[in-house]
Amino acid sequence: MRRNYVYGRRRRKSRAWLWILLLILTGAGVGYLSLSPTFERQKPRIELKDRYFWNPKEPIVVTLKDNQGVGSYQAVLSDGARRIVVGSGRFEEPLRQTQVMIHLPKKSGLDESKSPWRLDVTLRDRSLWNFGRGNEAHRSTRIVVDHTPPVVGVVAASPSIVKGGSALVIFKAVDPHLKEVYLQVGKKRFEVLPYKHKGYWATLIAWPFRMQRFRAKIVAIDTAGNRSELNVPIEEIGKKYRVSWIHLSDRFLNGKIVQIAQEDPKASAAHSPLERFRAVNEGMRIANENLIHRYTAKPSAVDYDRWKNLKAFYPLKHAMRVADFGDERHYYYTSKDHPVSLSYHLGYDLASTRHAPIYSSNAGRVVFASRNGIYGNMPIIDHGFGLYTIYGHCSSLLVEKGDRVKAGEVIAKTGMTGLALGDHLHFGMLVQGIEVLPMDWMKQNWIKSHIDAVFRRADRIIESQL
Repeated sequence: MRRNYVYGRRRRKSRAWLWILLLILTGAGVGYLSLSPTFERQKPRIELKDRYFWNPKEPIVVTLKDNQGVGSYQAVLSDGARRIVVGSGRFEEPLRQTQVMIHLPKKSGLDESKSPWRLDVTLRDRSLWNFGRGNEAHRSTRIVVDHTPPVVGVVAASPSIVKGGSALVIFKAVDPHLKEVYLQVGKKRFEVLPYKHKGYWATLIAWPFRMQRFRAKIVAIDTAGNRSELNVPIEEIGKKYRVSWIHLSDRFLNGKIVQIAQEDPKASAAHSPLERFRAVNEGMRIANENLIHRYTAKPSAVDYDRWKNLKAFYPLKHAMRVADFGDERHYYYTSKDHPVSLSYHLGYDLASTRHAPIYSSNAGRVVFASRNGIYGNMPIIDHGFGLYTIYGHCSSLLVEKGDRVKAGEVIAKTGMTGLALGDHLHFGMLVQGIEVLPMDWMKQNWIKSHIDAVFRRADRIIESQL
């Protein structure tokens, strides 16, 4: 009896330890499954926009992500009645992020009249969770099928443009999903502004004086990526700009250049007069011109009624032109065979009497009025529509940034601040950050034939099309 009791007691203890061991092993197994990357339970991710405007010639890019590695995917496109697989695949490498391109087959059988279609993407990861099937994610998006490019056409444009000059273009660009429209000259994109009625646009453009050939084209792009381009028929008029050779005197190098170099750390640190001059004429000049370009790059809203009564720009009464626009200036010290530096003159130098009043010929808003290195005291006026005027070397400024000026208002007085040896005005004009020939805008006849007449012709054509 005693023996049976002891034996039973031992059996119960053995079973208890067996159960404890089984629980430990089970817990370890559960812990392993919970912590092991092989059995992770985090769902993968699919990155899609809520809606796509799709040109079937271009793929839709889908981004697939997973914390351990994407496994396989499938993409199904449906028009509501028919479904087709447009993409599928399995990834051999454990990529945590990848992109796939969804292309539409040439003969899909889907009905474009039932657009928007629906794109469903399913993604599985590489986990062995869920009995080896892994974690799964689903994402859907709408597809608006669009393979029709925007409709573009020139309404009216300036009859000609001179090298270094300006022109006006008014055109039509229409698309239900228009995304971007601009006018391109070389590498420069000119922004456009709405003109009068929906679908019509207008802009001033420029032919940079250092660009040999002029080609302007309208570019319109819709949200599906369809693109239309159209050349603008404007006659090119060539122009040669003067090349000047200027001797550098010791008096100039050790006087004016030393004075202005103090405004720039690199120029003031130069070790010789010629190095100092190069630092001023090249490095400092570029920085000053970059400032001008920043303030003049964008076209602001325009009052077209005011623009149709624009006056010729002539900021200084009874003035003599003492330096031209576009001059290519070579500076030398001892011989022309050894030039020291090169720069281009980007405006007219006008001189009359000392501290003569400077006028704003047309209304505008002052966007800058301060010192600007070689240009000295300098206001910049925005006349709207991307047209800006600058006034350099002023002895005093009579306006401040943010001021609204009227036509005929005195804004400053001439002087010799900056890199100027005598009292005069450096007068410059820019179209969307591109320096242009001031003479065009200083002639009332040119404004009438190249600006006013274009507006009138465009108005007649647009009214007849509505």
